[in-house]
Amino acid sequence: MKTPIFTGAGLAMITPMKPDGSINYKEIDRIIEDQIIQHTDAIISCGTTGEASTLEDQEHLDVIAHVIKRVAGRIPVIAGTGSNNTSHAVMMSKEAADMGADGLLIVTPYYNKTSQSGLVASYTAVADATDLPVIMYNVPSRTGVNIAPETAKILSAHPKINAIKEASGNISQVAKIAALCGDDLNIYSGNDDQIVPLLSLGAKGVISVLSHVAPQQTHDICQLWFDGKPDQSCALQLEMLDVCSALFCDVNPIPVKAAMNLLGYNTGDCRLPLISASEETIAKIRTALEKAQLLK
Repeated sequence: MKTPIFTGAGLAMITPMKPDGSINYKEIDRIIEDQIIQHTDAIISCGTTGEASTLEDQEHLDVIAHVIKRVAGRIPVIAGTGSNNTSHAVMMSKEAADMGADGLLIVTPYYNKTSQSGLVASYTAVADATDLPVIMYNVPSRTGVNIAPETAKILSAHPKINAIKEASGNISQVAKIAALCGDDLNIYSGNDDQIVPLLSLGAKGVISVLSHVAPQQTHDICQLWFDGKPDQSCALQLEMLDVCSALFCDVNPIPVKAAMNLLGYNTGDCRLPLISASEETIAKIRTALEKAQLLK
């Protein structure tokens, strides 16, 4: 059995920007402190939601280092270091390991559309590069490649490949991964509207966008399930459903940055090619936050 890096709700953290497009480290600190106070169980830095694809390498590494220093061991910090270039992912992963990250989030190589054998080779190369546990990140809608359950089974035999973040949206696929891999691979939901369904299949928690605006509630969805209160867990999942929908009414992280700004944070806009949320999008988010009593 592989010990999970964390159980519960991990924040897939945005990267706040100043008006000039530079990193807003002060706001990173504010978000981290607010999340820890409200029982978020881990921080994932520089994933999709953190706009890793438009961060320069030094910025990317500086953000990870800053998050690790600020968290200071209170909860695990998982560094997003994936790439469509395996050697680049290896380099970034080694740097994150040297900084003191607790784990790595490695997205499937995007755009290249490698084969399943290529996925095995690429993930093995990254996992062999450091002593850190690896979470594979499967999000085929963004990358153009899917980790098949049989491939997950092969990779689960690697001692450093600890988990998979499943954002395919295909619950049948997640069930097959759970059946094939058992205790050799931990599962995290990559979709906030599917936390409870995946917990029912044995998932250890969620890597969450929702946690930005509802950290306590997202933690509680998981904790209630772990505490043997599935009805309460499900009720809270359903209560948050409209917020989950609003946070994905445009390309992530456009809506969540808008939501955080509505809540009084100074997260700025996304970097191009992503653009600011439209007035229509902001109105949808505001309505959902108000309905959930997250914005008063």
